[in-house]
Amino acid sequence: MDQLSKISRQHTNFSKISAAVIYALCVSIALNFFWEPGHIYASGVTGFAQIIQSLSHNLLSTNVMYFALNIPLIIMGWLKIGHKFTLYTILAVAFSSIMMKVMPPISTQFDPIICALFGGVINGAGTGFALKNGISTGGLDIIGIIVRKKTGHSFGTINIFFNLMIVAVAGFIFGWPFAFYTAIGIFVNGRVIDMIYTQNQKMQVMIVTEHPRDLIDDIQGKMRRGITIVHDVEGAFGHTEKTILFTIISRYEMHELGQVVQNKDPYAFVSITKAEKVIGRFKEPKVE
Repeated sequence: MDQLSKISRQHTNFSKISAAVIYALCVSIALNFFWEPGHIYASGVTGFAQIIQSLSHNLLSTNVMYFALNIPLIIMGWLKIGHKFTLYTILAVAFSSIMMKVMPPISTQFDPIICALFGGVINGAGTGFALKNGISTGGLDIIGIIVRKKTGHSFGTINIFFNLMIVAVAGFIFGWPFAFYTAIGIFVNGRVIDMIYTQNQKMQVMIVTEHPRDLIDDIQGKMRRGITIVHDVEGAFGHTEKTILFTIISRYEMHELGQVVQNKDPYAFVSITKAEKVIGRFKEPKVE
């Protein structure tokens, strides 16, 4: 068992470090190939680093400011979240800063809308992959995790405020058409992240079944999810006795739930809807 645990830890460490490298490559490609040539600002700390570079007339480079702006946030992560989490965040930020400098920007000029779309997709893919592997890319991610831990609320409002500031600055510096392109890039970036990183999205599940015990054992045993049971319901078509099971899962677990239902009761009726908010005990992934 000790050997298996050691191999598992090594695999986890390798996955997280690989995710940090992949994110660094993605954000560097998005910045140097699309955002900078197209005068597009990124979201979050990367966008603020670009703003400082623009306002300083390139005296302060984006990669240096990206690293500098992350330092106080990394300290917050170390004190408020966890040491392992922060160490991987430092790797992601350091790799990104280096790659932003090392990767040469291209001189080809694309249409700004192309720059906004491709930059948002590439950066969103890298960020989503990093979050899915349990690491942060620094910046506003750290504040978001702290806010969620303290209040249980999402970081959406504060995140929107920061990004609106970036859009406004893009408009004043490059013109309002570029503010529009920046807003498109930020929106695409967020949508791609949501498509890849689904662990934080909660789904409400209703299962109507004639074999509740088999499903309950697997959902509780394999997925570690609580269940509310409603007995003595009747199907209108065959007038057979059924049971309704209610539970909350993450979007990431939908495939696993589908397999459990298919294996234990392929004739069950399942309805899954997005849960806007969950109050009460819900097992979240532990951040260390």
